[in-house]
Amino acid sequence: MLEDPRLDRLARVLVEYSLGVGPGDLVRIAGPALAAPLVRAAYRAVLRVGGHPFTRIEVDGLDELLLRAGSGEQLDFLSPLEREEVERIDCSLGVWGEYNTRALTGVDPARQARARQARRPLQERFLERAGRGELRWCGVQYPTQADAQEAEMSLAEYADFVLRACLVDRDDPVAEWGRIAQEQEALVEWLNQVREVRLTAPGTDLTLGVAGRRWINCCGHENMPDGEVFTGPLEEATRGRVRFSFPSIHDGREVEGVELVFRDGRVEEAHAAKGEKFLHALLDLDEGSRRLGEFSFGNNYAITRHTRNTLFDEKIGGTVHLALGAAYPETGGENRSALHWDLVVDLRREGRVYADGRLVYEKGRFLAEG
Repeated sequence: MLEDPRLDRLARVLVEYSLGVGPGDLVRIAGPALAAPLVRAAYRAVLRVGGHPFTRIEVDGLDELLLRAGSGEQLDFLSPLEREEVERIDCSLGVWGEYNTRALTGVDPARQARARQARRPLQERFLERAGRGELRWCGVQYPTQADAQEAEMSLAEYADFVLRACLVDRDDPVAEWGRIAQEQEALVEWLNQVREVRLTAPGTDLTLGVAGRRWINCCGHENMPDGEVFTGPLEEATRGRVRFSFPSIHDGREVEGVELVFRDGRVEEAHAAKGEKFLHALLDLDEGSRRLGEFSFGNNYAITRHTRNTLFDEKIGGTVHLALGAAYPETGGENRSALHWDLVVDLRREGRVYADGRLVYEKGRFLAEG
């Protein structure tokens, strides 16, 4: 995707609405070099509102070099400069886009897990500051050939898909996100009273405890596109079986046909039709990686198809997703892990959700009386 006037429109939504950048804010903009058009547009938008932007531009292939050639000490190393950066920034914009979505498929999963574990303190501190409202962050997809190919679209088609999902095609995108925020807030207020959720679908009968946990209204501030409400389930109260509907690409590896069995909140059985060895490597990453950190309803009905990109797939209207690993502190979730891996269950055809024993959601929609 080359320069596109819609990117300036998207950048203004990200900077002025999603992040709420104001005069004097220190704003990190991080992304791959191939996303330069959106990085430039965001940089310009930060300057326009009086913030102080700086960039972290990623060069393709460096992660692979570290994972293949780095010593154990190098895999375990966490730069003190990165630690300081997380302490000092007011806002963080992550621009995501891949040169090659499968570049790390041949890397040893154990080395990937070790490098991820080394970055856990950085991840936890980032989430802690965000949970306290000290740091505002947002991640956005930049359309690339590799991501378009995963979605089985042309680049032009994929760019249109991305920008429609972000509501940039609407007359007033900010007003649209504001409307979604109001609708979801009413849903959050009701869900905050629920003690237990049961999810049923083909291959799935899963019960989660959510009593006392806070539901979060995601309306374009942390992700763009957005459109979900989520919470952190009680760590020892998940039980039953779940079969995930779509393939997932995580750390450059595709895992498909994932089925998990939970007992007392912990994954005790795990299978995958593809990538099972990698699945088990992630589950064995640390003590928290076998427990759930998130349960969420996807409510963005502008996203109607699976694209092998979690940012979009987890928001598909009519789905739910579960995240293995780290909980977001603002939910009251206590699970800690270097992992946070979202996996999606499609409820649009046969799925149901029960809240405290009452049917409240069927075939991808909340029931009016719910």
